[in-house]
Amino acid sequence: MIRFLAKGLLRDRTRSLFPALVVTAGVMLTVILYSYIKGTENDILQTQANLMSGHVDVVTRAYAQEQDQSPNDLALLGLDQLLADLRRNWPDLDWTPRIRFAGLLDVPDAAGETLTQGSAVGLAVDLRGAGSPEPGILNLDEALVRGRLPREPGEVLLSETFAQRLRIGPGATVTLISSTMYGSLATMNFVVAGTVRFGVKAVDRGALVADLRDVQWALDMTDGAGEVLGFFTDRIYRPERAREVADAFNAGLPEGDEPFSPLMRTLRDHSGLAETLDLANAVGAAVVGLFVLIMSIVLWNAGLMGGVRRFGEFGVRLAIGENKTHLYGTLMVESLVIALAGSLLGTALGLGAASYLQVHGMDISGLMKNSSMMISDVLRARVTPVSWVIGFVPGLVATMAGASVSGLGVFRRRTADLTKELQT
Repeated sequence: MIRFLAKGLLRDRTRSLFPALVVTAGVMLTVILYSYIKGTENDILQTQANLMSGHVDVVTRAYAQEQDQSPNDLALLGLDQLLADLRRNWPDLDWTPRIRFAGLLDVPDAAGETLTQGSAVGLAVDLRGAGSPEPGILNLDEALVRGRLPREPGEVLLSETFAQRLRIGPGATVTLISSTMYGSLATMNFVVAGTVRFGVKAVDRGALVADLRDVQWALDMTDGAGEVLGFFTDRIYRPERAREVADAFNAGLPEGDEPFSPLMRTLRDHSGLAETLDLANAVGAAVVGLFVLIMSIVLWNAGLMGGVRRFGEFGVRLAIGENKTHLYGTLMVESLVIALAGSLLGTALGLGAASYLQVHGMDISGLMKNSSMMISDVLRARVTPVSWVIGFVPGLVATMAGASVSGLGVFRRRTADLTKELQT
């Protein structure tokens, strides 16, 4: 009987090949879709954390309310003491100060007259400090396009797009025109050490990256910073732990609404990011759920159609004395073999494609030319433990369910009707 069933599956493609291909395709697409959605979510979080908010950050209460305007007049003071307290109380995070600023970048000609100008969005980080995590957080080594990273005071990095628009390169001298922490005019000359490309259109349009000490001097912010960011040492965001750290820090502050009192926030607290991520998760779950449902219906229907087409075979096998229960059992075994083969192959192909997207990604820069979203130009999938079962389980269950329902027709077959059916 086993040899008979095996030959039937191998020779009759409608019984084995077509159902297995349907299962494989459905499982593979489900795995790829789920992994792609998780990768997009992870990319948004990572980009937002590295360039904007960290896993947690400390700002003044007034700064938090006006953060989109980078109000350095509301910045933190007593930076050295604050950093010492944070590093002592929470050593499992890397703490680094930053200053965000904006201004006009002036490029002079040989005579000192203005040649070109452009609006710059500046980011001051610890570029030259020993053991600073910032070059790794911003991935500056890989982002470097031309020149080198700053090694001397007064050296800065420009985004490659911004530098091309200003028609300058490494070695050029530029003048930053901005305002100090106290509202007065600030000017400072910088030398462009290199150009970088972060892969985020919203940042690359006008980014200037300078050393923290240079900007503190230029903007009259000695021992001050706009914000202090905290990153888990393995760079993996843990929302529960981040919330614990933020709650512990805020609980130790005096009660009241003092505008210059420090406040710690988590990554999800920034600019409606929590609502955006929750919406993305809900939409992603709905899309994957709908896709799995459709795949299950297709596989179920395939099982039903296969069972109906084989009613004649069932009748002949009953006529030669095979027990109905045994016939139903062999039908389920066949379905299990097909479901396992299709689900395993589909999962393997889906994980392979998702792994490729995780490593190499998908370039969407053509769609992001005018985007203001903090999202990378290269979207990547993310293979998670759920990716291994998100398609396998529905593929197996749906195929078995379809076969189990269609196989019930075996018990409605009557041997007395077989002669008439065979004659027709």
